[in-house]
Amino acid sequence: MTLHRFRVDLHLHTVLSPCAEVEMIPPLIVRQALALGLDLIAVTDHNATHNIQAVQAAAAGTPLVVWPGMEVQTREEVHVLCLFDDNARAAAWQALVDAALPPLRNDPDHFGGQFVVDATGDFIREHTQLLLTSTAFSLEEVVAQVDELGGVAIPCHVDRPTFSLLSQLGFVPPTLNVLALEVSARLTIAQAVSRWPQLQRWTLIQNGDAHRLSEMINRTCLEIAEPSIAELRLALTHREQRRVVVG
Repeated sequence: MTLHRFRVDLHLHTVLSPCAEVEMIPPLIVRQALALGLDLIAVTDHNATHNIQAVQAAAAGTPLVVWPGMEVQTREEVHVLCLFDDNARAAAWQALVDAALPPLRNDPDHFGGQFVVDATGDFIREHTQLLLTSTAFSLEEVVAQVDELGGVAIPCHVDRPTFSLLSQLGFVPPTLNVLALEVSARLTIAQAVSRWPQLQRWTLIQNGDAHRLSEMINRTCLEIAEPSIAELRLALTHREQRRVVVG
């Protein structure tokens, strides 16, 4: 089977995330991804999936593949990437997350607006459920449920001083059933491993965690046969000649 190199950024936000800039709308995200030479991106808003299909529609007719995803917040306040390659599976995950979120309304003046938009970036509605909060799920529950739905769960920006494994737990649990960890774009993989030697036990990836267009990056490459979650699993575990290259 022929393998291909896919340049990826699997962690970015749209205007649905209240902390994202107003420029994070579908056509501008797609334009920036193509300008960076990316082949595959994942839309991963905080606890929400409602702008994914708009970005997918904006990418229609281009070479860019757009995966559905989410950056979920566990009850330990650890952020976890939840990646899927099927919108139905992402919708099923959204239903579980909705049931696990507290019944709180967003305060736009305090947290920022949460905007659902169309493929052109035009306003459709404001999402009123508070997204910048923890779900009732533990870290282990998120990993298990995403896996059961056929997705991949990757703890986010583990080196950050907030909302990360290292900031919240102080270490990476050795029994945590994940295939990879994400290091933020603020330092290199080598710098992260030098500072936290325990990280070398895991496959490490880098994404932009973009809240503005300038934060999208092109550092992680997947050598895979096709852009699918099955192939991502092989790459993260370096099986069947699939692999991850960062740099």
